[in-house]
Amino acid sequence: MIFVGDDWAEQHHDVHLMDDTGRRLSSRRLPEGLAGIRTLHELIAEHAADPAQVVIGIETDRGLWVQALTASHYQVYAINPLAVARYRDRHHVSGAKSDPGDAKLLADLVRTDRHNHRPIAGDSPDVEAIKVLARGHQNLIWARTRQTNALRSALREYYPAALEVFDDLHDRDTLAVLGRAPTPAEAAHLTLPAIRSALKKAGRQRNLDTRAHDIQNGLRAEHLTAPAPVAAAFAATTRAAVGLIVELNRQITELEAELATHFEAHPDADIYRSLPGLGVVLGARVLGEFGDDPDRYTTTKSRRNYAGTSPLTIASGKKRAVLARHVRNRRLYDAIDQWAFCALSSSPGARDFYDHHRDAGDLHHQALRALGNRLVGILHGCLGHHTQYDEHIAWDHGIFQGG
Repeated sequence: MIFVGDDWAEQHHDVHLMDDTGRRLSSRRLPEGLAGIRTLHELIAEHAADPAQVVIGIETDRGLWVQALTASHYQVYAINPLAVARYRDRHHVSGAKSDPGDAKLLADLVRTDRHNHRPIAGDSPDVEAIKVLARGHQNLIWARTRQTNALRSALREYYPAALEVFDDLHDRDTLAVLGRAPTPAEAAHLTLPAIRSALKKAGRQRNLDTRAHDIQNGLRAEHLTAPAPVAAAFAATTRAAVGLIVELNRQITELEAELATHFEAHPDADIYRSLPGLGVVLGARVLGEFGDDPDRYTTTKSRRNYAGTSPLTIASGKKRAVLARHVRNRRLYDAIDQWAFCALSSSPGARDFYDHHRDAGDLHHQALRALGNRLVGILHGCLGHHTQYDEHIAWDHGIFQGG
């Protein structure tokens, strides 16, 4: 066996090769890209004939370089940078740090402590594509939220009537009217036919006259006004924000369609869709973050730990505390939180489970986290048995246990 530590940077990789006694075999700085990975293969080939004899430690689990390592059938361990920092303190109390030193540290770590870590999951390219699309879709939604928050802040400064008329600032009606009349003065001169035309062009088909009348009355209500030059400056920023949000809406819709196509073609999609509260978008997010490697989560607890829904027990001496996990996959945890909330209205068992925790004194988010933890366990069972969700099987036995 040989052990390789790979301390990566954007432009280069520091690698350190050692044998099973810790003796240095080679250490080099390699360029990023094809030339670097070719040199690394040559260095390894000088000391190992079989890729299975090679164990590599690196502080990331994604990227073309990591894909090249796993495609070569090396044993690749993605080590959390926090764990590496703790391991560094174990050997060097001075605080000294260097890239070649970290490469040696990673090689030593996988040589002596790899049993405490897991190899990179063998997820399929299909689920990797789903994860890319799901994260891209969520990033666009977050970007839209930032833009609408900025728009709301600006409207509060000079156009309060718009905030009273429009609750949702990324709605098509809002964007259509604000694009036509970005100042209170322009809004005061909007006629009903003009508002109706803007709404129809934006896609509204029902209640056009009623909605146009409500908008006109709301925008003509008396409010405090800003000086004309200030209002004109804000109007320019509003037009720009409206244009960005319109485009974000379009891109979100297109990416969601692409995400749905990939998700529904995955072999596990029917299992995910069968669970209460999981639609296409949430199901794709959960699938993408969990991956589809059947050997990645050996137990229900390991899946729950990765999701961040299982409680964390801290016990020392006479003190014992059960806390929520804060070191977790944020995207996955957010998706499971939404999943649990949506399941309340579609699963009687989920509703009873949540109500039981609330009656026991849990706050809303605590009960929701417990429900999410239970749903992750149900998902693990469904995937393990390759069967779809059944309400009676899921909740008939020990409904209030294991949350």
